[in-house]
Amino acid sequence: MSTKRVLTGITTTGTPHLGNYVGAIRPAVAASRAPGVESFYFLADYHALIKCDDPARIQRSTLEIAATWLASGLDPERVTFYRQSDIPEIPELTWLLTCVTGKGILNRAHAYKAAVDRNEAAGNDPDADVNAGLFMYPVLMGADILMFKAHEVPVGRDQIQHIEMARDMAQRFNHLYGEHFVLPEALIEESVATLPGLDGRKMSKSYDNTIPLFTPRDAMRRLIAGILTDSRAPGEAKEVEGSALFQIYQGFASAEETQALRQAYADGIAWGDAKQALFERVDREVAPMRDHYQELLAHPELLEDILQAGAAKARRLATPFIQELRHAVGLRRLSAVASAKTPAANDKVALPSFKQYREKDGLFYFKLLDAQGKLLLQSTGFEAPKAAGQAIAQLKQSPAETLQTLQGQCHLADGVDETIVLAALTALQPQDGD
Repeated sequence: MSTKRVLTGITTTGTPHLGNYVGAIRPAVAASRAPGVESFYFLADYHALIKCDDPARIQRSTLEIAATWLASGLDPERVTFYRQSDIPEIPELTWLLTCVTGKGILNRAHAYKAAVDRNEAAGNDPDADVNAGLFMYPVLMGADILMFKAHEVPVGRDQIQHIEMARDMAQRFNHLYGEHFVLPEALIEESVATLPGLDGRKMSKSYDNTIPLFTPRDAMRRLIAGILTDSRAPGEAKEVEGSALFQIYQGFASAEETQALRQAYADGIAWGDAKQALFERVDREVAPMRDHYQELLAHPELLEDILQAGAAKARRLATPFIQELRHAVGLRRLSAVASAKTPAANDKVALPSFKQYREKDGLFYFKLLDAQGKLLLQSTGFEAPKAAGQAIAQLKQSPAETLQTLQGQCHLADGVDETIVLAALTALQPQDGD
């Protein structure tokens, strides 16, 4: 693949707040516009079923969160934006991965271990109230990632384990059935912005201290007016350190605007005036998005059309890939058995094959396998997939000369003679009329 694929899952529970916007939505939307990146954004509604059994809430949350991301600037024409449950290949891949994933690995998943620890601390059965969905969550997440051959998955540090587990699933499958999956990397953003809530603690639905992103204008003004401050009177210098009001303002303002408010704190700005400044700054950014958001909520059929178009785009990749994987594991038409035993004269004989892939170091590699999948030739890393592809093309066209040219960039597998490699490459050379 000539571009880097980045995949982001969006949880479809709860109502997005200012902290979600500053810490996740806004930077993700900005990243989706980067050149040379193919971005996938999906609404993780299958995942929501693990924690929520209220169908109306699932549907409403999906509607609100889809509208939030689109109103915040995500361009469905530029990215692949889809609902997880619209891709039937994902649960099918989940089962294929389940069959190569060790139970011991899933036993160590953080969410499952935390549930077991809570039960044991309370003197309950370790698996009390633990459903299989929670236990299998990492496999479904692995399917989400591996289905679209994502190179990078932006996650918080608490989610790194899931990416490592997806890599393990991919490696096990590739070992058993040949190179099919790209091994994903966790993309950790070290400077993720977090905003304090109304009470000074981290803004979180768990603390009931949030400011909903698209709450009506007057309601937002009232919420901001309720932000906890100290008792310093107008005219008294105020500290920006530890000030929730200042930190929220900083999350929206430019460096110049932030410095101006910092000076106003030093000059003794009244808390009422500081809160009004915060409201005006937040509303300036949010108001146009709020209008778009309300329009989308009023016309859910428009959202549905966008999601269906995104699903169609995603399935153009998923459908042929799942067919490839089905064939790899032996889920094939029975007629293939007979033809394998008694090939017709015009049937094609199995040929050696090249596999091209990207490794953890960010470089692109290829390997040559014989018709039975045995490794014959392994490349070193190339900076770009195009360079690796050109080397493969040259090897097919002029095997002997190219092997000499690429000395140092390719090496024979252990126990493999150069004549075997040349024979395999010769079999791949274009024939007259091809």
